[in-house]
Amino acid sequence: MPIESGSSAAARQVKPKRKPHAISIRRTNSSEQERVSSQRDMLEGQGAMMSAVCEEVCVQSVEDSKLPPSIRQTLLELFGQIEREFENLYIENLELRREIETLNDRLTAEGQTVDGGDLSKGQLKAKASHSTSQLSQKLKTTYKASTSKIVSSFKTTTSRAVCQLVKEYIGHRDGIWDVSVTRLQPVVLGTASADHSAMLWSIETGKCLLKYVGHAGSVNSVKFHPSEQVALTASGDQTAHIWRYIVQLPIPQPVIDSNQMSGEEEVDFSDKDEADGDVECPSESPTIRVPSTTLKSHQGVVIAADWLVGGKQVVTASWDRTANLYDVETSELVHSLTGHDQELTHCCTHSTQRLVVTSSRDTTFRLWDFRDPSIHSVNVFQGHTDTVTSAVFTVGDNVVSGSDDRTVKVWDLKNMRSPIATIRTDSAVNRISVSANQRIIALPHDNRQVRLFDMSGVRLARLPRSNRQGHRRMVCCTAWSEDNPTCNLFSCGFDRQAIGWNINIPALLQEK
Repeated sequence: MPIESGSSAAARQVKPKRKPHAISIRRTNSSEQERVSSQRDMLEGQGAMMSAVCEEVCVQSVEDSKLPPSIRQTLLELFGQIEREFENLYIENLELRREIETLNDRLTAEGQTVDGGDLSKGQLKAKASHSTSQLSQKLKTTYKASTSKIVSSFKTTTSRAVCQLVKEYIGHRDGIWDVSVTRLQPVVLGTASADHSAMLWSIETGKCLLKYVGHAGSVNSVKFHPSEQVALTASGDQTAHIWRYIVQLPIPQPVIDSNQMSGEEEVDFSDKDEADGDVECPSESPTIRVPSTTLKSHQGVVIAADWLVGGKQVVTASWDRTANLYDVETSELVHSLTGHDQELTHCCTHSTQRLVVTSSRDTTFRLWDFRDPSIHSVNVFQGHTDTVTSAVFTVGDNVVSGSDDRTVKVWDLKNMRSPIATIRTDSAVNRISVSANQRIIALPHDNRQVRLFDMSGVRLARLPRSNRQGHRRMVCCTAWSEDNPTCNLFSCGFDRQAIGWNINIPALLQEK
């Protein structure tokens, strides 16, 4: 029920609500039913009184707090949402009880006149037990399906056996905007930072293998060629660079699992303006200063770039409201993709088809089709109410989009009128990623969280964040690497570090 913050007297007028009880099925005579009904009514009355008192205390504590009015109003709205969710569960519980009573009466009648003959007490008991077992299983399945979403929305912690921090990659001197993983051997991690550099890392050891410093502005994106040791970076200097790298992986050292420490509890970090000391990339790591190819046609910040399938063309997205398609060999501009009304925020290409998706601050994202060399078509997706921060392809015929409106939407390319699933969160969503094999969506948030969802919108887990691990500030991007046996999810943030996580997919899906 909605709660007004203007009057404490009005807020204390709380409608009593009955607390749902466990469902049980058994055959009783009329006197026993009356006795059970009387006990149930007494317990429900006590539950309603306790619910009213607790709700009044919550409202009064919010009103007496010293929080700013905007935060206080947000808390009151959240309390109202929680109350409405539990009210829906209570109504479903009542309907299930009525169905149970009807089926119990039917079972009793059938037990008294089965095949027109008298049954022995043992036979009647066996039949009733079998029917009750089937009914119990049916109700259990129905109840679980109807309440799975609300239960998952209140899940606050995740078993460390499911999501474990494996390695931290520290060396940048400013926030990290993007993270990416190579598609071929040797498998390395790439990061793009506001400190004007991009770095390549050993996934197993966390050692910096190479540093690229050819840009004159913030490096906003890093992507690896699908079949060669070549990287593509986009920058605030209005250019995109293509550069070759050669790395040699160091010998991995034994990993100490920080999650085995006893007494560790989930607590939030306080925001820090700076990391504890400036850690530089080791001096022995090689540095590349000049790109092999420079792509420059934009009149504004190049916020993202990606390789088209085959690696012969690249697409860039810019704050000048356009996306450009370039030929890698000649560095020539092939197409200028116009149509967005405001700055672009991201671009992504399909892994097997010549498809490009661009997102923008104009609350839309666009699908560009280059499968026909003679023409290219465009489709506009309108489903968000704020900046679309990213849109990415899945292995199938889906696109997943994230927005500052705190939602993530899953779209079917064959039916683009409306999303097939919507995920609602409590914080703005940044650059998302979808695992290729398991189709799990990783959502990085402004509030320093990283959450995992399936394609139907059911929440699977939240990556642990405590006083010893996790991001201290906004998480900007995530990237999957399912072929790597040690870490298969990476995140980066404005706390100057990237983090490698081990996700136990079978255990994760089992908890679902």
